[in-house]
Amino acid sequence: MSDERAAANARTRNRGIPDATVARLPIYLRALHTLADAGQRTVSSEELATVAGVNSAKLRKDLSHLGSYGTRGVGYDVAVLVDTISQALGLTQRWAVALVGVGNLGHALAGYAGFASRGFRIAALLDADPDRVGERLHGMVVRHIDELPAVVAEGSVSIGVIATPANAAQDVCDRLVAVGVTSILNFAPCVLSVPDNVDVRKVDLSIELQILSFHESRKAALTSLPSALSDDGEDEYDEAVGP
Repeated sequence: MSDERAAANARTRNRGIPDATVARLPIYLRALHTLADAGQRTVSSEELATVAGVNSAKLRKDLSHLGSYGTRGVGYDVAVLVDTISQALGLTQRWAVALVGVGNLGHALAGYAGFASRGFRIAALLDADPDRVGERLHGMVVRHIDELPAVVAEGSVSIGVIATPANAAQDVCDRLVAVGVTSILNFAPCVLSVPDNVDVRKVDLSIELQILSFHESRKAALTSLPSALSDDGEDEYDEAVGP
């Protein structure tokens, strides 16, 4: 990485970008890649917001934190904005990732092409199960979790991904922290305890499904309202919901 780019990255990090904005930047980047793949060279904030599924005013405010304001009447240069967001997210270099837990979910994650296309490299696969250790998966051999210190040192691992059962996740997390890994993506259905200098992102599919269940239940309740508003049930409905 050039000194100029490194300096630019440092300036971006020092701007104090809000966490909520950081969480949306990957969404904007994905939308921009979609536009770029379609051959589009410029995009308005309204169009980009639509593709990303956010409010255009929020998008403009988010991008202003990166020093990117677009050009009146033209919008944003797609390639330039991709580069700007990539630098802000630290994606101008490839990050080495250690994946711990190669059960069904781990197998799927190990073969996910999106890691490589977005600047991440699966450097190692690890597990504690003797039946898994030694298995060859996507060109890599699964190593025992006890080899984690050597794996991190050899591969300059920066990020750990935990795809173990919940009862093993904290131990794996502690091992990752002990060898200097300070960024962890947790797929285990549990809350991890980590030092203040360690960043953890949690992905819990069951929680997302439960949220969708809530919305489905609410939609079903709203759909049933017309029958409650019939002549025979109007008084009963009024009493139930109040004025």
